[in-house]
Amino acid sequence: MTDYVEAPPAIKFSEASAIIGTAPPVAENVTYERLLAAGSEPHNWLTYYGTYDGQRYSALDGIDTGNVQRLRPAWVFQCGSYGLHAGSSTYALEAAPLVVDGVLYLSGWDGWIWAVDAGTGQCLWQYKHAIPFDVSLCCGNVNRGVAVAKGRVFAASLNAHVIALDAATGEKVWDVTHGDVRAAESATVAPLLVKNLVIVGSSGGEFGVRGHLDAYDIDTGERVWRTYTVPKPGEPGSQTWPSDSPAWARGGGNTWVTGTYDPELNLLYWGTGNPAPDFDGEVREGDNLHTDSVIAVDVDSGHIRWHYQFTPHDLWDYDSNMEMILFEQDGRKLLAHFDKNGYFFVLDRTDGALVRVTPFADRITWGEISPTGDVTPLVYPDKEGEDVHFWPGPAGGKEWCHAAYSPRTNMFYVPVQDVGATVTRRRREFRESIPYWGASVTVDSADMAGQVKAFHAATGEEAWRWSWHLPISASVLATAGDLVFCGTPSGEFNAMDARSGELLWQFQTGSGHHSSPTTYSVDGRQYIAAPVGWGSWVEGFAPGMMGGPHGDALFAFALPE
Repeated sequence: MTDYVEAPPAIKFSEASAIIGTAPPVAENVTYERLLAAGSEPHNWLTYYGTYDGQRYSALDGIDTGNVQRLRPAWVFQCGSYGLHAGSSTYALEAAPLVVDGVLYLSGWDGWIWAVDAGTGQCLWQYKHAIPFDVSLCCGNVNRGVAVAKGRVFAASLNAHVIALDAATGEKVWDVTHGDVRAAESATVAPLLVKNLVIVGSSGGEFGVRGHLDAYDIDTGERVWRTYTVPKPGEPGSQTWPSDSPAWARGGGNTWVTGTYDPELNLLYWGTGNPAPDFDGEVREGDNLHTDSVIAVDVDSGHIRWHYQFTPHDLWDYDSNMEMILFEQDGRKLLAHFDKNGYFFVLDRTDGALVRVTPFADRITWGEISPTGDVTPLVYPDKEGEDVHFWPGPAGGKEWCHAAYSPRTNMFYVPVQDVGATVTRRRREFRESIPYWGASVTVDSADMAGQVKAFHAATGEEAWRWSWHLPISASVLATAGDLVFCGTPSGEFNAMDARSGELLWQFQTGSGHHSSPTTYSVDGRQYIAAPVGWGSWVEGFAPGMMGGPHGDALFAFALPE
């Protein structure tokens, strides 16, 4: 007699291009209070950076320097591209997986969102947001993650929508328009949930849109406030734009990477992108606030309390969207930022005062920044048709991918890119939804390298470096096991000793890393979740040039049971 095994419940298709199953209703219990205390439950990864402070540090220590050599894949969730995808651009898996009590939530390219069993890798439900095939994209068909709270999953879409899904079923709850897709506005950011607000930034600065940061009601999707990063005439900072042209209205400064939050000060710290056009500064004379800046935003009103501009009048495409890591030193509230321009900034996060600025990239030729913060440009595209070469290139000494901070070692761990580029200025008149770069760009294809570097938080001095033959373009994860995890464009996923930089473990995943690994535990077993799948913008790093094959999958690593 043959044993009979009951089949699992049938999976059904919805009208929203989703396959709907069910996930345990664990997200119903995610509240603002739990997000505030996310560091106290390290078995979960509840928000984009793990905690509001952006440190990308986990107190889990089940995997440590003594046993990491035994780390193996526990499961793989395969989510490679199939069929047509939106935009004439590459795709990649760039998200940071979230985990709530055994359920993992992940977003992908082209509107995909999944709920996955965090212990087995089984898909519980999946949803696909409809994206027009002809949507205008600057820098890849990507999405950096979701947010979870109050029984819902929140995401931004390439066609500039913000959506809320039922976390148990994947069914859509609400859907609002975030930007003007006809003007080439898009959204790739992972939302940040604070109080009763879903906070989302905009993308599209390379098309000459005006950047903004928006807050939506978590229950209804109604917009509560909008803050433009580029002031209109008469607003504070407007004197940094030409008074005789509409350059401010297409000034860029988009907010396409998730910010951090200090609940005691009630301030968001959000990075802003480059001005538009990227390289032609003649049409936008002045410092061009608040591009290439951190803005400290009152979370209740959206009012900008203070700002600090890292690269005034940017002519090198040095977006400052990267994470603003919040930490304390000698009782002082500080903010750390590793900028595309190759410099490491430490600010007082109460008022934006500069505490320290030091270089972290090996080759910096575009200009110099003094210890007091004075910026002196040295090499830039100022003549039509003239080739100008500089380091770091427009991809930056560090890309959007994130650094980490360990309170155990009091060190920062930074993914570094050492690659230059040649830029030739080409005047272009503004046309809606047409790229507004103002130059052609050729990235160096031979003379390049990368490192993971460690810096002492107290002094800014380099503690150690791990070198690789390709630029490092993936986020770093630090853990209480005194480990640092980071992937490479050629597919290696690495674990290093957080105190010495010694490489302790390496695994070839078969595709490049351009994402943010996270860690969690289920039933006491610690996992490291690493999304892989390389893609990039055409003027930046091409996967073939970098030796990183396409492919998209989520690897979960663990020690043998």
